[in-house]
Amino acid sequence: MSEGCKTIGVLTSGGDAPGMNAAVRAVVRTATAKGMEVKGIRRGYAGLLDEDIVDMPPVSVSDIIHRGGTILYTARCREMFQPEVQDHAAEICRKHGIEGLVIIGGDGSFRGAGALAERGINTIGVPGTIDLDIACTDYTIGFDTAINTAMEAIDKIRDTSTSHERVSIVEVMGRQAGYIAMWCAIANGAEDMLLPEMYDHDEQALIDRIIEKRRKGKKHHIIINAEGIGHSVSMAARIEAATGIETRATILGHMQRGGTPTCKDRVYASIMGAKAVELLQEGKSKRIVAYRGGAFVDYDIQEALHMQKSLPEDYIRISKSLIR
Repeated sequence: MSEGCKTIGVLTSGGDAPGMNAAVRAVVRTATAKGMEVKGIRRGYAGLLDEDIVDMPPVSVSDIIHRGGTILYTARCREMFQPEVQDHAAEICRKHGIEGLVIIGGDGSFRGAGALAERGINTIGVPGTIDLDIACTDYTIGFDTAINTAMEAIDKIRDTSTSHERVSIVEVMGRQAGYIAMWCAIANGAEDMLLPEMYDHDEQALIDRIIEKRRKGKKHHIIINAEGIGHSVSMAARIEAATGIETRATILGHMQRGGTPTCKDRVYASIMGAKAVELLQEGKSKRIVAYRGGAFVDYDIQEALHMQKSLPEDYIRISKSLIR
């Protein structure tokens, strides 16, 4: 029997990410193996406030590891930023006997976790976001699947872009983080990438590069555009008007959130979910499970939220040689 929590809850919050189901499965299987009871909270913090809470025996997570999305559903809950709502959420946890909570999500979800920890509910965060924008960790659940989904789509776009000798702008997700865009630009052999972290807003320079490459015999031009920059459709219209070259924009959108998770997302998510339960068993709280420097570790939530993250310098340096 657990030395810490005897009944724990698990929820997924914020944007969904492939691999979340693997993490949920690991939480349930690991906890029940240790003699804990598990309650699933549907629709994140919104579901917690609505008391949409169900028992989760091991059979409830059978045959879900290969499924995208989250069987617990997810939602954003701005009310959870209000202290009085945080008080109510903690009371609901106590009402249902939930002593510890595993929260799978991003920065906003972790702020809620920190608030619940301050109100006596042991909380452990697991980073689940395709954006890879959580500073304390080198890996977030869903990123690997998202970049592979985007990469395959961009390969197909390149085929038709080549056939029509077009400029193609492909917009990928990531909010204000350029990790998906950078990885895809390198993996897809793009001619240009536009990242929020290093965008100079010099569209004329981009147009000049397209014209120069066409002059040198390049028949197509792939531009990977990050969501944090956006405006791909209007950008395509301006490029076509300036260059005379047919230009099309493709916004990959939420297809990047779905689909069968990769092996890495299944395995890493499973390890993170299991680690979260182990931390609760040890009586720990207000921690985030992370993958850093080749090892699974954990950080204080407040420490993690105050960390800053930037694109790796070596990736930037190398990409400048490759993407040209």
